[in-house]
Amino acid sequence: MKRREFLKAALTCGVLGSVAKVCPAFAGLETPVKSRTSGRAKSVIELWIWGGPSHIESFDPKPQASHDYNGGHGAIPTNVDGLFLSDYMPEMAKIADKFSIIRSMTHPFRGHETATYLMQTGRTLGGGITYPAIGAMLAMLNGGNVQHNLPAYVALTTTKGRFSECGFLGDKYSPFATSGNPAAKTFQVDGYTPVGGVTAAQMRAKFDFLDDLDDFAPEQKNHPEFVKFDRAGSDAKNILFGKAAEVFDLSREPLAMRQRYGMNRFGQSCLCARRLVEAGVPYITINASGWDTHKKHFEALNRLMPEMDRALHALLTDLQERNLFDQTIVWWTGEFGRTPKIDWHAPWQGGRNHHSSCFSAMVAGGGFAGGKVVGSSDATGDFVASRPVSPVDMLGSLYERCGIDPSQPFPSNPIGLREPILPGADPKTRLREIYL
Repeated sequence: MKRREFLKAALTCGVLGSVAKVCPAFAGLETPVKSRTSGRAKSVIELWIWGGPSHIESFDPKPQASHDYNGGHGAIPTNVDGLFLSDYMPEMAKIADKFSIIRSMTHPFRGHETATYLMQTGRTLGGGITYPAIGAMLAMLNGGNVQHNLPAYVALTTTKGRFSECGFLGDKYSPFATSGNPAAKTFQVDGYTPVGGVTAAQMRAKFDFLDDLDDFAPEQKNHPEFVKFDRAGSDAKNILFGKAAEVFDLSREPLAMRQRYGMNRFGQSCLCARRLVEAGVPYITINASGWDTHKKHFEALNRLMPEMDRALHALLTDLQERNLFDQTIVWWTGEFGRTPKIDWHAPWQGGRNHHSSCFSAMVAGGGFAGGKVVGSSDATGDFVASRPVSPVDMLGSLYERCGIDPSQPFPSNPIGLREPILPGADPKTRLREIYL
């Protein structure tokens, strides 16, 4: 290897490796012709409470049940007459008129993988085909709104890891997982932030040094391989020093705004999601971990719930203040809920296990009404008492509110599949009672 080749490789390998990782997520996004509905949402923020949140300690409290069910926790009134939330959610209780609750989510699967796949795709595992999650579908169908060379499907800060979320659509529509911690002093985002403690100014100096070394003759610079190399360097500069990197730079937010969301991973992820909505990203998922509370359930919630309550309140109110609420769906759920009856025995010591017969979800913005409740659970929260809602019903409603007819065939795709996006979806069971 010649000296010039070595220097160029040493200075650019880290940057260009990241560019190769990022670029497929936004390059050449298709916007195929599709059937449109009356939906209004341009973006979706999915708050994926990974592991399964308890409906009793969130959106469906049971103060009249025994201690073995509610653990001594009660319900608090909200700003909507007759609507109560768990006493873990005092901030959300102040803005119950901004969101609607589905208290009758139900499906038959209690394993993380099978339940996640169903909740994200509307399908059960098997058949030799991995279908794409709703995030990948909306990245493909609505990716044309994205600004600043950002991906159309962003995961803060990891993927779900339960299945390939892009499915048969391929890596082009896989979620871009940021990695890093948005609450850290510097949010280290793969491909957008210089690594190894190098500042943006130092990275600019490295690029300038490369330009100084670039004294190839014109006929050599026009060689196809050199053109590709220069294009990769240009892409790297645009990412590292352009608007895309600024979107992930939370230090640009006033300190008061950051504190409003909470200076923790979940709160700052919600703040970053708002910034991504402003940049036109159609699907952002926040994969919040720590909710698989088989053991010491209440000890975990004493830490997790205040963070979630604060951040969710900040997100909804911030979107409204910025006139983004009507065009942004905020969707809160997990793959299932947790058993209403508490297991006080060792080794669980007050734990709740997987429960899919009845659990809750929340939707806000994007053409969904606020202050409403869909369905109900029984007195202990074990089973659906009225208006069961399946994952297909939920997904079909989200597609509709995004202007996509879920009964249309899959658009052009790598395996030539032409079946409906959501086969078997019944328009009559979608959440149209809470559509605006």
